Amino acid sequence: NFKRSRFEVDALMNLAKLKLDQLSQHGELLQRYGASIRILGQRELVKPDVLEAIDKAMELTKGNGDAILNVCFPYTSRDEITTAVRGCVEDWSKPVVVDLAALQEKQRVFSETHITHTLRSRHLSTDVARIRAHSPSSAENSDVEGSLTTSSSATTLQPSTPSEMFLPGTEGGKSQKGHEYPNPERITQATLDEHMFTAGMPPLELLVRTSGVERLSDFMLWQSHQNTEVVFLDCLWPEFDLWTFLPVLVEWQWRMRKAGEGRGDRLFASSSSRKTR
Repeated sequence: NFKRSRFEVDALMNLAKLKLDQLSQHGELLQRYGASIRILGQRELVKPDVLEAIDKAMELTKGNGDAILNVCFPYTSRDEITTAVRGCVEDWSKPVVVDLAALQEKQRVFSETHITHTLRSRHLSTDVARIRAHSPSSAENSDVEGSLTTSSSATTLQPSTPSEMFLPGTEGGKSQKGHEYPNPERITQATLDEHMFTAGMPPLELLVRTSGVERLSDFMLWQSHQNTEVVFLDCLWPEFDLWTFLPVLVEWQWRMRKAGEGRGDRLFASSSSRKTR
């Protein structure tokens, strides 16, 4: 929180540098547990000497792969989500080289453009049939039908043109190469996950909030899903030690075990009912 006084901000920076230096000096502990350090947040806001300590700790533990110690500093969830969206836009704005012949054979039957064209075509076909049934003059009916058919074929019955842009490449017997912009319809939740600071990490299962307040304070909003256990503790962060954490961990393990047993019972009951039938 850079809205604090300059004295508080500098004190927190110095504390972070001190702890990171201590981790680097006692690297054998992290090596023993195979833990690597990752710093999540806006590096440009960190003081140069603190940034040097961060890079040193990350370099020292980058080869460890059994566990990850994430230090969110400085970090806000809104900034992380904004950064992820910005990364997606940058990736989807870069054309990729494709084979034009193969691309023309590929049909995007579930694309929004194709669905829109199909629906318009069906509506115009219905209009033609309705006018043909109620028109008093066959000549007028023929004129109206001809005009609607022309409009339909001009606007909807033609093959849908892809929204991507292509730049032709080589010719003369060789397969032409072009550039295709990725289809934004293929952006999914997994796409955003890949651009988060926590990309490649398992889902968040347990979130402990200290300080005696019951709010997330713009922390891990994207990672908190429907199965995340959130625990609020009435203690300050410096007071949060192993003996404070153990009861939380034991209770969480008990709940997970009960939830697993419940899912197992339901699966067994469903399997038994199918066998009975």
